[in-house]
Formats: sequence, structure tokens, C-alpha cells
Amino acid sequence: MLLLLPPSETKRDGGPGAPLSLGALSFDGLREPREQLTSALVDLAADHDATMRALKLGPRQAAEVARNRELATAPTMPAIDRYTGVLFDALDAPTLDDAAREFAARTVIVHSALFGLVGALDPIPAYRLSHDSRVPGVRLKSFWRDHLAGVLEREPGLIIDLRSEGYAELGPAPARRDSVYVRVVSIDGAGRKRALNHFNKQAKGRFTRAVLARRPELATVDDLIDWAEVEGFSMRLGEDRGATQPREVELVA
Repeated sequence: MLLLLPPSETKRDGGPGAPLSLGALSFDGLREPREQLTSALVDLAADHDATMRALKLGPRQAAEVARNRELATAPTMPAIDRYTGVLFDALDAPTLDDAAREFAARTVIVHSALFGLVGALDPIPAYRLSHDSRVPGVRLKSFWRDHLAGVLEREPGLIIDLRSEGYAELGPAPARRDSVYVRVVSIDGAGRKRALNHFNKQAKGRFTRAVLARRPELATVDDLIDWAEVEGFSMRLGEDRGATQPREVELVA
């Protein structure tokens, strides 16, 4: 089983770990594109104004430029602890016990626009790069798409894709029976369905925390839906998105 999480724009500063070592990250086959992109981002950060434009930053976000400039020397911390924001606040990874964190190390992947796919406990620095950022000479969608799609295709077992659509496009999950894309929806009193934004992220964070706390062994989509019901989550099959995309599963919040 593999849970794919999106990253967050916001991140904790500092960390107890040594500076970035790309060789310490999961999926070593991604080292070359990681080297290329981190080098390009550090070079871009030498020009403050160009970085502000490329990353679509406002005046209050100017410190993000320094984060990128110091990528090679900044301290690191586990990826699942680095990210903040609605999803990661609901997940609250720093309060997970050792067994849950060890399970996360085996089952949780965070999709970073800078590093590609990273394991939950992979040591990464603070940085700023989004799926829609513009780095000179790099088109992120085409840059990552083939690399990441191939990695995910080779991952065995159930894949639960909790990413936003923007990140899912950077590296599509395989279209197979045991691969699903989770969409968070609400149902009103008249039975009308709508997608959520803020509560979408919160629901995904709570769901991920429940998986890590309970550590179920899920092999099929039916296993996933049945387990979710037992744990108090309403989950059901959604739309069939065609032969080239994973089946959709709806998480009702």
C-alpha cells in the first residue's frame, strides 16, 4: 500500500539534520533530475527579483528567496515534519508514535515539485517551488511527468492518490484496478454533491493520520472502502475516469 500526499507551500524552518544529500532520498533513480532542478533553483535565487516573479511571490514572501539560495547548506528534517498547512496540521506528524512513523516510512510518499517523490522520513530542507512555478529552462510538467509516472508504475500494491490535480498531472499514478484517486466531496440535504477546498485538505490529513495510527493491511479498493467505513470515514467509488487514469474514490466530508 502506498499513500501519495501533495506537499504544502508552507514549511517549518530549521531542522536537526545535516544539509541536503540527494543520495539520502528515496527513489535514487530520480537523483539526476533532482540535481538538475536544485541547481537551477539555486542559480535562479541569485537574482532576487527574477525569483520573486518566477515563483509568484508577494512582498511578504521575500524570505523564500533566501531559502532557495541556501538549499545546499540549510539543515534538514523529515519531509512529513517539514510541511505545514491544513493537510499537514490535521495529520500532525510530529505527534505520531514511533510505530506510526515507521509505518509512514514504508507507506507514505510526498510529491515535491523540487525533489519529485520523497519518502515520509526523507531529510529535506525548507524550499519554495510549486507545481506551477516557472524555473528558467525547465517546464515542470514535462520535466517530471515521465520520470514519476515510471516510478509509480513500478510500485506494487494498492496506491491511494491524495494529491491535488496539479500534482497528479506532474506524475500520474498508474491506471489499474488497485490504484485510486481520492476526491473529497460534500453532500447537501438535497443530495447534491460538490468538491471541497479547505475541508478537502483537512479530510485528507485526518484520513492519513488514521491510516498511520491503525496501520491496516489494505490490498484492494474494496479493502480500503470497508476499512474507511469501520473507522468512521464515508468513502465510495466515484467516477470511472477512463482507461488511462486511476479510478476515482470519493471521501465524503
